[in-house]
Amino acid sequence: MGIEVFRKHLREKRAVKIISGINNYNLESVAKICRASQKGHASAVDIACDKEVYDTARQNTKLPIFVSSVHPFELLEAVKWGADAIEIGNFDALYKEGQTFSDEEVYDIVLETMNLVESYNPFICVTIPGCVDISKQIELAKKLEILGIDLIQTEGLKADTKSTNPSAHLVSYAEATIANTLELVQHTSLPIMTASGITPKTAPLAFAAGANAVGVGSAVNKLDSEIAMCATIMSIVSTVSGRNSIIKEISYV
Repeated sequence: MGIEVFRKHLREKRAVKIISGINNYNLESVAKICRASQKGHASAVDIACDKEVYDTARQNTKLPIFVSSVHPFELLEAVKWGADAIEIGNFDALYKEGQTFSDEEVYDIVLETMNLVESYNPFICVTIPGCVDISKQIELAKKLEILGIDLIQTEGLKADTKSTNPSAHLVSYAEATIANTLELVQHTSLPIMTASGITPKTAPLAFAAGANAVGVGSAVNKLDSEIAMCATIMSIVSTVSGRNSIIKEISYV
């Protein structure tokens, strides 16, 4: 499966990307996630920008591989390895390490990256940082559209909560990223991937908000069992497929 299959899924508003993690260098974990993604019929996988990680992913899936980083020269290397797509973003894991990104910083990273990889013409996805005001997110999205990137990814930040329920944390993430998706679809014609807190229950809400794709991280990559990963992915993919079938049926009524 090449990037054209992923593009097709985007157009059909049913793309599901499984995110291994921008800082996940555990080769066994990456291998399990990649195998589960293929068995679960995901549209693509997203991995850290590391040659060993990339080689492991290639050996364990035929799905399109996104490579994530916030460093332009690393992304250039990923393109040279043969990555199907590069992702400037997946910041969630980096926030936990104390890093933050402004809209201006993201734009500068995108510009430098595009200059470096121009001759390769790769598929480029950019995460709009959820930590900035929505007006700045919209402004950044418009600027990225002018640059000619292929896809933008939204994210959400966890609301302050005293709950120890992991599901509650994911829902707070999802509410924010879906709200951002709702705003961005009104201001850009770029396809949008909704990420952060996406689960089998929240994925349909993202597509209802206008997303072309969902990016699924913690709901899959925190699981220990490959079987559990596969089951979760299949559940998300089936909810998307079921939604599309219903839409097609309604269109014929």
